[in-house]
Amino acid sequence: MQSNVSTGSTAPLNKRITLVLLAHDQSTALRRALRYYRDSSFALLVVDSSSRIDADIEAAFPTVQYLHAPAAKGFGDKVRQAVERIATPYLAIVDVESFLLPQALEQALGFLEAQADYSACQGYSLAFEAHADRIDYYLLDRKGCEDYCDASVQARLAVFAEDCPSLVNALTRTETLRRSYASLPAGFDSRLQEAGHSLAVLAQARVRLLDIPYGVHERNRVAKPRSLPAVAPGAQDMLTVAEQERLATTLASALGTDASVREYTKAIVKKLDERSVPQAGKLFESIWDSRRGEPVRRFEPTQYVELPFYNQAFFDVLTALEFLLHAAPSGLVQLTELEAVMLKQKELSRPQRNTSAEPLDEQLARAFLSYAFNQDLLKQLLEVMQAKGDERYVQMLQAWKQRLEAAAFENTARLFDATRSGQLLRWLEAREPSASEARKVSKYLAARNGGPTFGILILDLDADIFKMQATFDSVINGYCRAFKIVVFTSGDLPAETTPQNVLHFVKVNESNYVDKINQVVNQSDCDWMVMAEAGDELTPGGLFRASVELLAAPQCQAVAMDEFQRQPDGTLADIFRPGFNLDLLQNYPALMARHWLVRRETLVKLGGYSREFKKAMEFDLLLRLIEQDGLEGLAHLDEPLLIGQAPPVEDNVDERKTLLRHLAVRGYQADVSAVIAGTHKIDYRFTERPLVSIIVHGRADLPVLQRCLLSVLQRTRYQRYEVLVPTGAANHSVLRTWLDGQGHQASRVRLLDIEAGVATGSLINAASQEAKGDYLVTLAADSEMVNVNWIESLLNQALRPEVGVVGPRLIERDGRITQAGLILGLNDAVGSAFVGEPKHARGYMNRLVVEQNCSAVSFACLMISKQLFEAADGVDSGLFDEALGDVDLCLRVGQAGYLTVWTPHVLVIQSGVLASTPETLAALREKWSEAFAQDRFYNGNLALDGTGFTLGPVRNVPWTDLLDEPAA
Repeated sequence: MQSNVSTGSTAPLNKRITLVLLAHDQSTALRRALRYYRDSSFALLVVDSSSRIDADIEAAFPTVQYLHAPAAKGFGDKVRQAVERIATPYLAIVDVESFLLPQALEQALGFLEAQADYSACQGYSLAFEAHADRIDYYLLDRKGCEDYCDASVQARLAVFAEDCPSLVNALTRTETLRRSYASLPAGFDSRLQEAGHSLAVLAQARVRLLDIPYGVHERNRVAKPRSLPAVAPGAQDMLTVAEQERLATTLASALGTDASVREYTKAIVKKLDERSVPQAGKLFESIWDSRRGEPVRRFEPTQYVELPFYNQAFFDVLTALEFLLHAAPSGLVQLTELEAVMLKQKELSRPQRNTSAEPLDEQLARAFLSYAFNQDLLKQLLEVMQAKGDERYVQMLQAWKQRLEAAAFENTARLFDATRSGQLLRWLEAREPSASEARKVSKYLAARNGGPTFGILILDLDADIFKMQATFDSVINGYCRAFKIVVFTSGDLPAETTPQNVLHFVKVNESNYVDKINQVVNQSDCDWMVMAEAGDELTPGGLFRASVELLAAPQCQAVAMDEFQRQPDGTLADIFRPGFNLDLLQNYPALMARHWLVRRETLVKLGGYSREFKKAMEFDLLLRLIEQDGLEGLAHLDEPLLIGQAPPVEDNVDERKTLLRHLAVRGYQADVSAVIAGTHKIDYRFTERPLVSIIVHGRADLPVLQRCLLSVLQRTRYQRYEVLVPTGAANHSVLRTWLDGQGHQASRVRLLDIEAGVATGSLINAASQEAKGDYLVTLAADSEMVNVNWIESLLNQALRPEVGVVGPRLIERDGRITQAGLILGLNDAVGSAFVGEPKHARGYMNRLVVEQNCSAVSFACLMISKQLFEAADGVDSGLFDEALGDVDLCLRVGQAGYLTVWTPHVLVIQSGVLASTPETLAALREKWSEAFAQDRFYNGNLALDGTGFTLGPVRNVPWTDLLDEPAA
């Protein structure tokens, strides 16, 4: 790769070439790029459009010019600002995620200095995609014309239109770009700005492509997403074409009036825009070999040997580059994969208490092979190998350590700490008892007959010894010792055991494993049973805490705990469940029905698990328990029990069958469908058609009130309803005149005379006395209904005997969430989670798309039976007349044993802002202090600030407090 072109100049390179690096929120990639170019002699200019200035760049790289340009909109704006500041006669532009070869830039410089009538020069490039363990390379440039040398702009355009190589990264004369950008239009999508850049450069002068490797470009950066308005797919294509046409027309006007020039310009813009998405053809992959400290390359069957990449010099350059890519990972694909890899490394680096577990040195060596750039792991492995006396291995590790330190990058182990998996592991580790606490808990349990005993039932239908080993290791590493493990395996039994053994193996097959489980449960002497699968790993403190808590909860028959789940990509997700939530259990059993602790005698009394519903055994068991004993005895403990595999996202026929069976037992002829896979939507198919009274309340201008009333009259399919509008007498005539012009439906509206300034609570109470309906709906005057079946959907829940209150999803006009059920204590008040989420968002654990119970919904739209409203004495107008009467009403109804249901299937346009004052909030907190201490439909491990359903602060379990006063 040595240059054979005379440069024609003896001036230093930093006086001749400026390399412009474009960055936007790419801190790691920027530092990696500067490290990559540090041995070259070019002048470097960083144009950074991040919102925050990167203050450390100038200190870390004093020779680099740093331009913070937060107002720059896209590629063209950045280049415009760059060319104004460049003093060198030549420049090249590159995104910090991509790399130009310094020697190739020098060769291009030599050509341009020797050929004064050429404006730009470059070679051929590849696209790459970084992964955790490898780099994939893709075809980007194709062999074509290499010399666009005609003196005529029209002729150059004609030849260029055949291949359209992008000239964005070409070494270009600075003055050429200044002239180009004087005529280039602004305001286009970044990809089109790049197309305009290439075309303008070609129009200014001749362009040459040298037969040399020139650069490697990050694949996802080459395929930049568009910034066109969000519209339907077909309309988006039309917008793309329209933008291409507009740019081509503008450029053609600047180039001349020749008709052929305009046609060539349109064709080139289109091709360049399409070319910004790299070819799908993968050429080869470089898999990093941690033993050798270099990559091993594997080539695809189809290659393009006419391109200048197939030489050792180029592959040596790639080897050095790949070291940087692995040492300072940056791309989204790479970081996502590394989260899973480093999670596994973290787990392998833990010492095991299980004497039959894999030795620590072998675990660490296996972890090192998966990703050798984790400096924390390297340090631990080096210490272990030094202690073991493996000199050869130690020498290899020390050499690798020196190589990493010379790169001067941040320890990649810190990357894992910032990931969700890293946060969850750190959070979990902080909850483990200290050595002294563990001794106190063990002593406490020993004084109480050892505490409850747990039967851990493990399904091993795939006979996977490695998964089983992981489960065994996790149980042994835990603090609880009052357990027995029973493995139901389809493989050969590793030992002859009996039910009296702590570890017992039972041979099963697909047809008999449910019966075998029930047989073991009947014979067991354990107090509690829990079902798991081979590969599930129990947390160190989960059963330990349950041991203490269950001692003081003799009424509990089944207890749900939290868990972490391994996602298909290998990362962790937290499953922090609410307190018992009947509707969430029915509508999302994959989330709510797994890994319950069930009292053994309860399990026996219910007849064990049902072989009829093998793929929903735990769900079916819980439904039968509800049928027999109601909702009493079902509890939740906000402590992760295990780390398991995420269930597949699929419709489960057994779930649906047992749910229909259960609903039939409860007297419903229901229908169950699915909004999204793995969830249920229940239509209870009530035949009753009660009269519904809609009470419109709140202060609103006349046009706003009219819009609300029109939405009700025009978007209500249900026919048995009336609308009550409490308003001052002065407004009656105006409203009545307007209503008279709205057709026969307006006869449903009754205007109630009410004094001005009456508070919401008193107003609703007064209107309820005038209501003729069996069910009341409170509706804010600034609301608008969206779906025509809204009353039917509310009644679908309100007609259930166990339900007291129903509320809908409140949204902005663009569909964004404004209220999705209320959480006590959120942001030190009462608030809704998910505010601001887009209309298609599913929310934490799909909770934006399934019906569920919550503590309260608001008067913005709320349905309750008139009988129950009156039995509850309506709104408490003494304490909560002005505000929070809706929350208080829901809590009183809940105290009486009724459920509040939130449904996402009713949409109401409304701000969702909950009226509140310091006085009413204080009164509500005092009255419902226990409910505020822990909203039972939320989770104590989740944050009570921001948008909700985010991981709360790391909190140690108060182990000593548990011993003094065990919670039920």
